[in-house]
Amino acid sequence: MNQRPPHARRRLLLAGPVLASLLALTACGGGDGTFAVGTSGSAAAPSPAPAPAPSPAPAPSAAPVPPAQATLAILETTDLHANVRSYDYFKLAEDKSYGFERTATLIRQARQEFANTLLLDNGDTIQGTALADYEATVKPVGCDQQLSMYKAMAALGYDGGTLGNHEFNYGLPFLNQVLGGGMTVADSSIDPSKKCVGPGFPVTLANVTSTRTNAPLVQPYVILQRTIKARTADGQDVSVPIKVGLIGFTTPGILNWDKRFLDGKVATQGAVETANRYIPEMKAKGADVVVALLHGGLDSSTYSATMESPGLYLSKVAGIDAMLMGHQHGEFPKATSPGYTQSGVDNTKGTVNGVPAVMASSWGKALGVVKLQLRWTGTQWTVDKDAGRSELRYIQGKDAAGKTTYVDVDPTIAPLVESQHQATIAYVKQPIGSTDFRMSTLFADVGDPGAIQIVNQAQQAYVAAYIQANLPQYAALPVLSVSAPFKSGFQGAGDYTDVAAGPVAIYNAADLYLYPNTVYAVKVNGADIQGWLEAAAQRFNQIDPAKTAEQQLISTFPGYNFDMFTTADMQYEIDVTQPKGSRIKNLQYKGKAIDTAQEFVIATNNYRATSGKSFSAKLDGSGTIWASPDANRDVLINHIRANPTITRAGNGAARSWRFTKVTTAGPVVFSSGPGALSVATAAGLNGISLVAADDGSGKGTSKYAIDLSK
Repeated sequence: MNQRPPHARRRLLLAGPVLASLLALTACGGGDGTFAVGTSGSAAAPSPAPAPAPSPAPAPSAAPVPPAQATLAILETTDLHANVRSYDYFKLAEDKSYGFERTATLIRQARQEFANTLLLDNGDTIQGTALADYEATVKPVGCDQQLSMYKAMAALGYDGGTLGNHEFNYGLPFLNQVLGGGMTVADSSIDPSKKCVGPGFPVTLANVTSTRTNAPLVQPYVILQRTIKARTADGQDVSVPIKVGLIGFTTPGILNWDKRFLDGKVATQGAVETANRYIPEMKAKGADVVVALLHGGLDSSTYSATMESPGLYLSKVAGIDAMLMGHQHGEFPKATSPGYTQSGVDNTKGTVNGVPAVMASSWGKALGVVKLQLRWTGTQWTVDKDAGRSELRYIQGKDAAGKTTYVDVDPTIAPLVESQHQATIAYVKQPIGSTDFRMSTLFADVGDPGAIQIVNQAQQAYVAAYIQANLPQYAALPVLSVSAPFKSGFQGAGDYTDVAAGPVAIYNAADLYLYPNTVYAVKVNGADIQGWLEAAAQRFNQIDPAKTAEQQLISTFPGYNFDMFTTADMQYEIDVTQPKGSRIKNLQYKGKAIDTAQEFVIATNNYRATSGKSFSAKLDGSGTIWASPDANRDVLINHIRANPTITRAGNGAARSWRFTKVTTAGPVVFSSGPGALSVATAAGLNGISLVAADDGSGKGTSKYAIDLSK
């Protein structure tokens, strides 16, 4: 839709029926707003002009508008994760490869290209950076303040959005406030009559309900009234009213991942069932076009109401004209590996079961564009789905010489958040300890515990102390801890934890533990631990020792799921020549083969303890003996404050696992950061060598080889 100055747009969106309905707990859609579809944005990002007076709803035409055609470009951002700036708060440095301030330039360019645009956000918007944590937990924003992320989005004039799972990470009171208020839930700290500033655009979410009212937590859908520019067969430009319906869905996993905040307060429903309920209602209210905002992606598993990524099934619901996706941090359409290749997916057209769809990566790295072809018959709009297309536009590219280039920042964004940006930098610079070695996940996949052991030590000490003080029935059980290399190169060469020797500040601790999880303690036995480690070992591809061609060691299994122990008490081997499920060898506890019946308490995080059933049957929440209210990151920070001298010998050398030795006929390779071989050497890893400074992935990473016989 056409851009309006942020203050004017906010006044229009938050006045009258839109404010009243923005978070209304009803079983129907929210208020309508009337804006012309078009663009006044530009790539040069001009300063906002004085606000025009709000336009009244268009009056019925005196004469009927003849048949015409139009293109509506739906622009998507998703999984921004509070990356307002192209800035890494863990490294205190600019990172041009992501950031909304660059996506904003792509948005303005698209608005110049297309006469009719609609700008939507697909969730996981308000969490993910130190800036987000600062505004939510360190110095929380007030009711009269906008989050920095929303302030930046307001400058671009978003038309709508939905909520991702990470919107719930800070609890319902905070979410209610930043969305503008109005939630009615079983929480005495929330006054549903209190209104706050809000995001400046309507937020919809259809498949999460309040247990107190059995009604949607926020409005399930909204129908936007717009006026679209179209062209008749004889080349005449005409303006025609149109109604665009937006309906949002998030992953039901929120009930597990943020159970401490949501248990007993909200319920979730399946995306397909919810869509079948509301879309006919939207159509009955006059929606000419329906856009599904799914904070989920594509998964070919059998459909269920708790499915995390039901896009393949949601796309089949009658009445959906376009589908925006997210959550998986993937890219669609993308013809190259590892793109989506399930049945019904067309990476050329950018459709899922014939529905134009898009997933615009994460962190503002790309802008999704769905181009809908619309036909005005003279009395109604129809959507030509066969003509619909989608594409991704990236902030990173290459010039004619092959050099990496980046889209320029939109200069209007940084000034909007400068004070909070600087306050966050000051906060994360606060020193809490020192280290005598480089704490890194650069080689965590091949055995370096340097950035993981201290996390395990902090979690273990925290849970052990609590059990001794409060849970005497478990006091005799061994307490251990697992953690994973949360940053392991998925996003590129900069996506590794890497804390230099010297002072350790808060931002370093946030780098060591990336996510705002909370500490959970689970009771398991030796057999459960064996299964847990087998699941984690999916991190590796199966290696054929007889193969002479090069073999990749690391699979697509996420690094944040590669749980590991880092203690001399627990020892085991990973035999990568074996198939999945048969790789953990010589599992020992204190020098003896582990007793499958012996019970242990394992310190982990809420995510693994409640949604890790594929790791162990006990990790569906049933094995949890303590759900701590404290974030793993805060536990780590407090542990370092209490034990400020960090050393390699005491905090970064305890390896629990090693690869089973095997001689291979050909090279076994993996990727990691450039110029990092000295990190492997310092960690005492034998048999690591550099193969190529550029591994050819386009991510800036290097290729290394590992000799599995050493």
